[in-house]
Amino acid sequence: MFKDRKEKIIIGLVHLRPMPGTPYYKEGDYDESIEKALKDVAALVEGGADGCLLQTSDRIYPATDDTDYVRATCLASIGTEVRKAVSKDFIVGVQIMWNCITPSLAVAKACKADFTRCTALVGKTESPYGTIVADPLKVLTYKNSICMSENFDMLAEIAGYHFKGEYSKENLQTLAGQAIRAGATAIEILDKDEAMNERKVLDVKEAFPDIPVILGGGTNAENAQRRLKYCEGALVGTYFEDGNWGGPINPETVKKYMDIVRAM
Repeated sequence: MFKDRKEKIIIGLVHLRPMPGTPYYKEGDYDESIEKALKDVAALVEGGADGCLLQTSDRIYPATDDTDYVRATCLASIGTEVRKAVSKDFIVGVQIMWNCITPSLAVAKACKADFTRCTALVGKTESPYGTIVADPLKVLTYKNSICMSENFDMLAEIAGYHFKGEYSKENLQTLAGQAIRAGATAIEILDKDEAMNERKVLDVKEAFPDIPVILGGGTNAENAQRRLKYCEGALVGTYFEDGNWGGPINPETVKKYMDIVRAM
């Protein structure tokens, strides 16, 4: 998917309500998540985006790869409803936060999603919920055991919104190589500083010129052309929500952004 597209790939983040089985879940959140997902995805389609990433937004997260069964079951159900509502060309991704990769793979299998996003497929990083330690052997073994489609993609953060660390070109390229060996089909980069963002993207491209690089955020209508110059695409969250994280996606904002990106 990420490698096959000739145009920039723009994926809108759909921030769901807290899932059942999590501390901040309240009665009605699950039904509201279904409704919100369908409305947000319709807005992305109307605005011309390429796809969506359905993301759990539970406020408190496990630091491990494990999750409660009900979180996975509910996200799979939401993903199935979204998959039925869109064309086969519209990209659907799923992610159980913070780094529940194998449960996300199970969800993707159930709802026929196209990709998942991995906070830490390799290495380790600090989070507000504890140290996140990757387990690529577990992930790759599980992915193979459930016979994921050969076209299924894994987007691996190695320097971004959730995966953080001191910058080093050598370390960044090493992480990219390790992620690719662990099954990543695209690499995610994000730095709020535009010059540093570009440097990190080019570091990855220098070592792995054929691997797609996706920005993990930080773009808007004003800077999209600059930030996306050397990338294959971007995840877009709060900007599509008109600055209101977790709010409804505005199709007009999506269209404005997509018109700029398509003009590149």
